[in-house]
Amino acid sequence: MSTSLPEAVRLFDPNLPLAVAYSGGADSTALLLACADRWPGQVHAFHVHHGLQAAADDFERHCQQVCQAARVPLHVRRVDARHAPGQSPEDAARRARYQAFEALALDTIGLVAIKDIALAQHADDQVETLLLALSRGAGLPGLSAMPARWLRAGLSYHRPLLQVPGSELRAWLRQRGAGWIEDPSNADSRYTRNRIRAELLPVLQAAFPQFRSTFARSAAHAAEAKGLLIELAEIDLAQVGVPPQLAPLQDLSRPRQANLLRHWLHSQFAAVPSTAQLAELLDQIAACTTRGHHIRIKVAVGYIERRGSGLHWYNPALSP
Repeated sequence: MSTSLPEAVRLFDPNLPLAVAYSGGADSTALLLACADRWPGQVHAFHVHHGLQAAADDFERHCQQVCQAARVPLHVRRVDARHAPGQSPEDAARRARYQAFEALALDTIGLVAIKDIALAQHADDQVETLLLALSRGAGLPGLSAMPARWLRAGLSYHRPLLQVPGSELRAWLRQRGAGWIEDPSNADSRYTRNRIRAELLPVLQAAFPQFRSTFARSAAHAAEAKGLLIELAEIDLAQVGVPPQLAPLQDLSRPRQANLLRHWLHSQFAAVPSTAQLAELLDQIAACTTRGHHIRIKVAVGYIERRGSGLHWYNPALSP
C-alpha cells in the first residue's frame, strides 16, 4: 500500500542532524519541508550546482529563498558533471553528485557532524527504475531497483519516500502553498525515464491500481536474492583470492565464476561488465589451460588481463 508523506517522515529515523539533498524540485522540496517540520533546527539542505543547464543559477537562487523562509541552512557545491568519452551523462552526473555530498558533509562535519543524508526518490521513481532495468535485460542488481538505505564513504543515505507516490508529494506542497521549480529536462522525451513516466505509468495505474506496491515487493524479493549472491561471492572470493587466481576460479561452476567476477569488479573498481564482456571473459577463463595463454578483455572503462596466475583489472586512463 502507498504511504502518505507525513507518515513516511514519521517512520523515518535518521541520526540528527540530517542533510536533505535539495534540488529545488517538487520531490526534494516536500522532503526538505516535511523533515524541517519534524526536526526544526536539525535539518540542513545540500544543493549540487551541476552547471549543465542555463537555469542552474536560477535553481540555486530559488533554493536559497526557500531555505531562508524555512530557516534551513543551505550548503551549495558546484561540480563539473560533464561526462567522459564512453560514459553516460546520467552516470557522470550521479558520480559528481555523490562526490559533492561527501565534500559537503566534510565541509560541515566539524560544526554539525552530519552523517545521514536523505534523498527524495519516491514510489514512481522506484517503478521507473525497475521498468528501465527490465527493458535492459538487467539481472538481480538492476531488478532490486533502489535501496531504502545504504552506506557510502562513511555516510548513511536514506530514501524515506519509496512508498509515497509522486502525486502525493505535489498535493501536499499545494496544500501548504509551497512552490517548487520544474526541471525542463524532465519533459524531454528523448530520455527513456521521462517516456515511462508520461506514457507507461498512467496505463499501469489504469490496469493495475496497486502496481506501485506490487512492483516494490518484487524489487524487495530481488534485493534479498542479490544479498545472498553477494554472500556467496564473498565466500568464493575468499577461496579464490584477490585478485582472482585462475586455478581455483576454474574449479567453480560458470555461474559462480560470473557471480564472483561481477562482485570483484564492482566492489573493487566500481566496474560493471556487460553480458557480452562477461561471457567472453568466462570463455577465455575456460580456455586458459597453458601458462602462455593471454587474456585481455575490455570491461567497463578498463581492461581485465592475465598477469601470471591471476586476473587483474586496470584503467588505462589512470595508469602511469
